[in-house]
Amino acid sequence: MELREIQKAIRREYFDRDSRRGLDGTFRWFVEEIGELAKAIRGEGSVEEEIADALAWLLSVANLLNVDVEDAFLKKYGFLFTRGGEE
Repeated sequence: MELREIQKAIRREYFDRDSRRGLDGTFRWFVEEIGELAKAIRGEGSVEEEIADALAWLLSVANLLNVDVEDAFLKKYGFLFTRGGEE
């Protein structure tokens, strides 16, 4: 599964609610999820679940801004894929 497919699925499921909530409200939910991820990193919850939640909310914010996250990532970090697999 590609990131673009995940973003489209989030859009199909949540775009109407996110639109009603607005960009500011949706962004605040994203920030709250980052806080929950911070707690999970400190041992107060599931890191995997909170990473998934943070990603979902980030994609919701991107959808409201009409940003294709995969394209944006590749524009900034595409060079990582042209190095021949070096780490």
